[in-house]
Amino acid sequence: MPEAVVVGREVWKVYGSGDTAVPALRGINVEIFQGEILAVMGPSGCGKTTFLNCFSGLDDITRGQVTVEGTDIHGMPDAKKSEYRARRTGFVFQSYNLLPILSAVENVEMPLLIAGRSAKEARAESRSILTQMGLGDRLTHRPSELSGGQQQRVSLARALVGHPAIVWADEPTGNLDAEGSHQVTELLRELNRQYHQTMVVVTHDAEVAAACDRTLRMRDGLFVS
Repeated sequence: MPEAVVVGREVWKVYGSGDTAVPALRGINVEIFQGEILAVMGPSGCGKTTFLNCFSGLDDITRGQVTVEGTDIHGMPDAKKSEYRARRTGFVFQSYNLLPILSAVENVEMPLLIAGRSAKEARAESRSILTQMGLGDRLTHRPSELSGGQQQRVSLARALVGHPAIVWADEPTGNLDAEGSHQVTELLRELNRQYHQTMVVVTHDAEVAAACDRTLRMRDGLFVS
């Protein structure tokens, strides 16, 4: 059996308190395994993005435990948690979140530079992964000079370039047309095969979910199937 990279035990996230308390996660138990692509689906407001934020360490939990590679991420001081996220996790968002003043290759090399890699090494690795993704002729283009699908490929390259333990993707095809969505879905699958990269993909897109190894469905802050 593959190793569980992420383990959640009785994870709750409650916004507010008293009469105004709203539970977004209601005691989630889950294991995410090395090398799998896991899709998380469900209606709007069911807790999908809260799940991603809490299990990746972007947001605090109310109670319970989340371990990534055996490390209790919510037991860390904030500074150490931020350093761990930068070193061992990657993020892909619907809105791409690329810095508009930087070129494609500069956007991708940023997490490597933050992690302490040399400028020469970071540039070489960023050029390599972008070329692999079919963007070798777009290295110096800024986001405004790229199509939506190309921007999302740059975002994927940025998430993967440091070979993190897990990549969290929140609606990665949400802003793309059908062709762009298909291209990004195929790329996710290919990168998973090549790097044996663990990925969690929050999505409404049935095509994206069909390309994943496993799908968990959420309703009212719980996994129901």
